[in-house]
Amino acid sequence: MSEDQGLNYKIESNGEPSNVSQNGTLFAIGVFDGVHIGHRFLVEKLKQDAKTTHSLSGIITFDPHPQSVLMPGSPLPFLSQLGNRIDDLKELGVDVIAVLSFTLTLSRLSAREFANFMVKNLQMRGIIIGPDFALGQNHEGTAAILQSLGQQMDFSVKVVPPYILDGEVISSTLVRQTLNSGNMKKVAKLLGRRFVLHARVTSGDKRGRSMGFPTANLNTAPGQSLPADGVYATNTYVHGKRFLSATYIGLRPTFAGSNRTVETYLFDYSGSLYNEELEVSFICKLRNERHFDSQSELMVQINEDIDRIKILAGDSLL
Repeated sequence: MSEDQGLNYKIESNGEPSNVSQNGTLFAIGVFDGVHIGHRFLVEKLKQDAKTTHSLSGIITFDPHPQSVLMPGSPLPFLSQLGNRIDDLKELGVDVIAVLSFTLTLSRLSAREFANFMVKNLQMRGIIIGPDFALGQNHEGTAAILQSLGQQMDFSVKVVPPYILDGEVISSTLVRQTLNSGNMKKVAKLLGRRFVLHARVTSGDKRGRSMGFPTANLNTAPGQSLPADGVYATNTYVHGKRFLSATYIGLRPTFAGSNRTVETYLFDYSGSLYNEELEVSFICKLRNERHFDSQSELMVQINEDIDRIKILAGDSLL
């Protein structure tokens, strides 16, 4: 972790860059929450330009999310944790990822100060931004301002159009809204892959075990954006091995629950999962959460859910 002007930042190198040069780095800047298809479109443009200019391709991202610092009373739910975000960006072939600690100090930098920081500390040769992008205090660093600063500080500024799919501008906000609706097929389309929840298994009340369906109670990170309450067909990965599963999100109204829980039942799995890190990949929503008059009625429904998921698997939809 390095520090400059009271700013903390960390550099993540993606192995041995394929185009090492003395020409600095072209950067795209943003939170990149979820690393959705709009982000992927931007990264491809970035890599193409980096190759053309014999530069490195780089991402500048922030942790925590700026809104959690600027609006602490209404933090924005996140789609992916920082470590998963970095892994996704590395998989896209970005050479360098700079993680800046977002603080009030950083938010108060002028556009000129921020640009100077990037040129001096990150060897920025250029930036690629969207048409509505702005950085610096009071969002003063618009495309026009940055282009003027670039002429003075010798860095390029390229504005790329937003990525549009089916008439919608792809954004992390759109992904969150779609996730909150439970439309997992559309979420997968927006992300370019299925939504995956990473969480560690914690102890629960073992009610599922008493009914013959031992579930793994997932300790999701505070602020994690979740699909709408209900039951989902999922694949759960344990040490890289896939298990067909049913995942429940909700308040457990049948048992007068008051806290939202996330539980997954792995088919054909035996053994303890306590304290294991799981990856739960969401495929489709089976049904909404509902209240059952008795535990036996709930057990009948769970069996129906499991049978339906197995039918979907037989149809090669999972």
